[in-house]
This record gives sequence, structure tokens and C-alpha cells, in this order.
Amino acid sequence: MITVQNLEAFYGDFQALFGIDFSMREGESVAIIGANGAGKSTFLKSICGQIKVGPQAISFAGRPIGGVHPSDIVAMGIAMVPEGRRLFPSLSVEENLLVGRMSKRSGAWNLQRVYELFPALVEKRKNPALTLSGGQQQMVAIGRALMSNPKLLICDEISLGLAPVVVKDIYAALPKITGDGTAALIVEQDIDMAKRMTDRLYCFMHGKVALAGKSAELSKKQISDAYFGI
Repeated sequence: MITVQNLEAFYGDFQALFGIDFSMREGESVAIIGANGAGKSTFLKSICGQIKVGPQAISFAGRPIGGVHPSDIVAMGIAMVPEGRRLFPSLSVEENLLVGRMSKRSGAWNLQRVYELFPALVEKRKNPALTLSGGQQQMVAIGRALMSNPKLLICDEISLGLAPVVVKDIYAALPKITGDGTAALIVEQDIDMAKRMTDRLYCFMHGKVALAGKSAELSKKQISDAYFGI
């Protein structure tokens, strides 16, 4: 579905990513872990068109998309749940969800299906989005992204600041999202959760891939060594 080859990314003269190689298949769940400043968010922004990179560095569904405008990236079938959720404070839960339909992509995701995925949002649908708990706001952010009917759902720091029980509920929805072929790329700070809930795992360090493999096959020592650069 998506292939990244020798990706480099810069902020002015500062180089943040160095020769990243990465790939995902349809319906696959992949986690990216790494310390602060490892390049995780920069990598996601490169995919989503928020950072300009070489046209051939990223290919999605057989098309080069490096440097394509973010709105066109969404129209192609990539949706991002940003760190901090970034809901519209003046809109209700349901209005925030409906914003996701602006891409006008066809597909199975609609309001009814989002509410089936996250039943806690049903009785809150008319409430201002920012009056919800942090976990419920994250559900709204994921639902909004799904409303664009993406082929690839990207979640940046999906569990940041959330209680463990809430994180468990959110990850319980992951198989229902990927079951229809939607791929899920997740930046995760909880290494145990990332290892347990995804098909494959990448560890970034200093803008490079320090480790990659099937989540179930990577040992804690391998992950720890890659995470800390041992």
C-alpha cells in the first residue's frame, strides 16, 4: 500500500530524517516507537504532505506522493489523527465527525458505523467536543479521520495522556478498523502495547530506523537496545 525509500526530511538546514525505508500492506497495523526527537512525528508529517520531501521518496497505491499537498493526500485515502487531537472547539461531537466527510471519498465509514465503533459517543453527540474526557476526545478524533474513508489511518501518539483503561478501549477498536482492509500506522509511547497490538514494529532513533520486524518476534532486549542506542 505504501512504500518509503531513502526518505530524507529537513527543517531548513537541519536534517531530521536520514534514509528511512518503510513499507505497509493493506489491512496491516504497524507501530513506530522511539524517544522524543527520534523523528517519528516528522516521518508522519512527511507522509501527510506537511513537510516537503522528494516526489519519489514516498509511494502510495503505486503513485508517488512526496511533497503532494495535504488536502490531496486526504483525497487519495490517507487520514491522520494528530497528536493532541486538535478538535474544533466551537463544534459539537457530531459536527467534528462530519468534518471528516469533506474529502467526499466513498466507503463504508459513516456516522452510524463510528457510533457503533465508539458507543460512548452516542449520548455525547450534541455536546461541545472539548467537554468530553480525553479518551472520548481521542475517539472523536479517530472517528473524524475514519469518516474520510481512508485506506491508511495514521495516529500520532494515540495513547498520550490517557488512562490505561481508556487506551485498552481504543486499541480494542483497532481490529474492527483494519478488518476491512484499512491499514493503521500508530506512533506509540507504550512499547508493550505497541508490541502486543500491532503486526509489525519500527523503532526510530536520531532520524534513522534502528530496528524493524514483526512485533511478536522482537524481544524486549532487542527493542530496548534499539530504543536507547545500545
